[in-house]
Amino acid sequence: MSNAIRIYRHALSGHAHRVELFASLAGISTELVDVDLAAGAQNETAFRDINPFGQVPTIQDADLVLSDSNAILIYLAKTYAPEWYPEDTITQAEIQRFLSMAAGEIAYGPATARLKTVFGAPIDADRAKSISDWAFERLENHLNGREWLVGNRATLADIAIYSYTAHAPEGNVSLESYPNIKKLLARIEALPGFIHMQASSVGLAA
Repeated sequence: MSNAIRIYRHALSGHAHRVELFASLAGISTELVDVDLAAGAQNETAFRDINPFGQVPTIQDADLVLSDSNAILIYLAKTYAPEWYPEDTITQAEIQRFLSMAAGEIAYGPATARLKTVFGAPIDADRAKSISDWAFERLENHLNGREWLVGNRATLADIAIYSYTAHAPEGNVSLESYPNIKKLLARIEALPGFIHMQASSVGLAA
């Protein structure tokens, strides 16, 4: 078996991208396995035998199989790159706030808005836009006088919010009113090892 961590992913999934991005930034060797969600590959027996929940991303690291992008981020950081998730309790708690935001308002805001435009999902675009604005206003204010979301360097907090925030315009959610957020995205994109998520051809907002 290869020493690389196998990542089951979909190229347009922000959840998968945050795992791929972190692995690249942390110098973790990976093998990407594409799961064709449009064709229903996540429901096929071969994949369900790996992950009964049928979710991407899922990773295999030797005998470990793990899903949920934020859980994977914490596992990878604690196992391979602890500087991204420092041991002190206060810093971990502050990072967890943004992991929760990534799983909450970011998921139900810009990620959901993008589901409608990219995948044609039957969702309430106005509600997703409203949640996006709420989340981005708070991120924007939090970043006043800060370069990173937690502490003085990039952490899992920044990685967790990056993918769906950077691709919010694909869901017609503009970032033009949020200069601090745009600067944070640029800082993340300047990190050694940064990799882009595949862009969709849709999304009209700047």
